[in-house]
Amino acid sequence: MAVNKNALMRYRIIDRCLTNSARPYPTKADLQRACEEALYGSYRERISASTIEKDMWAMKNESSLGFYAPIAFNREHRGYHYTDPDYSINAVQLNDEERDAIHFAARTLLQYRDLPVFAQFDQALGKIQDRLSLAPDLDGTPLADAVQFETAPVVHGSEHLGELFAAIRQRRVVDLAYRKFNAAEAKTYRLAPHLLKEYRNRWYLIAWSAERGDYLTFGLDRVEGVVVTDEDFSPAADFSSDRFFEHSIGITEIDAEPQDILLHCTPIQARYMESQPLHATQRICPLDGGRFAVTLRVLPTYELVEWILGCGPAVEVVSPVELRERIREQLASALNFYSP
Repeated sequence: MAVNKNALMRYRIIDRCLTNSARPYPTKADLQRACEEALYGSYRERISASTIEKDMWAMKNESSLGFYAPIAFNREHRGYHYTDPDYSINAVQLNDEERDAIHFAARTLLQYRDLPVFAQFDQALGKIQDRLSLAPDLDGTPLADAVQFETAPVVHGSEHLGELFAAIRQRRVVDLAYRKFNAAEAKTYRLAPHLLKEYRNRWYLIAWSAERGDYLTFGLDRVEGVVVTDEDFSPAADFSSDRFFEHSIGITEIDAEPQDILLHCTPIQARYMESQPLHATQRICPLDGGRFAVTLRVLPTYELVEWILGCGPAVEVVSPVELRERIREQLASALNFYSP
């Protein structure tokens, strides 16, 4: 049974009342009052007696919670208590599945601790790290002995994440000093920032340029300065972060219609693509002779070409002809490096 946040908070408040030795045997009205004060303060929201009754029943009997709290009514003192004086829901041990979930979530989050955008959460992340290191119930078997996580590198430009994120939320125009790889000096662009996107451990900004009349993409590792101005902007009605890269593989978005792409690949490559699809439109079917056909409806972006070249002889472009010729030319050019 799904449990909402308020219910979980009430369970904690009821548990605190039942373990409070200074005020033993709280009545149902006491539990109501404690929950109302903790959750709503002076707003005078009410919690019904039936809600408290259902909460105590769930704490005692709901298997999905796993509390099995020994709550009982004491007729002599006319209030509630735990029959086990040492019991508290805070002492309930996590099962193996819950521990593993916390391990993986925490370790994944801690990889990004050094990014400037997470600086405000450094203390909280530190507590998570300490808890994983010290608590026997969370770290009985060192995770590093069984699982090795990929380390997320801190790349140049991540120091701009915080201010760009704030500019997007506050709808503020920015002046971005940006130097392309082949440029000797940086150029300043006035932009309306719309989206930050991560791709292969690098961050990119997608922003509207009134000067160009189009959306532009900027790698943060090439950003040399950001100035958030006082000028406001309204996001374009046709912009959707979900649809902007709908037909793209990677970070490139080009002004073109997606194409139907047909690839032929080896059985091993087909299994790789089944386990990690290249795009949502991907379809795989077997061919005579043991090979497989893969169809995609995507834009012929730089990242798609890069992926195909990286597969070497495991993938062949069948159509469109333009993409097949593009791959052939690049393979021929690469082969020149190995000519005797």
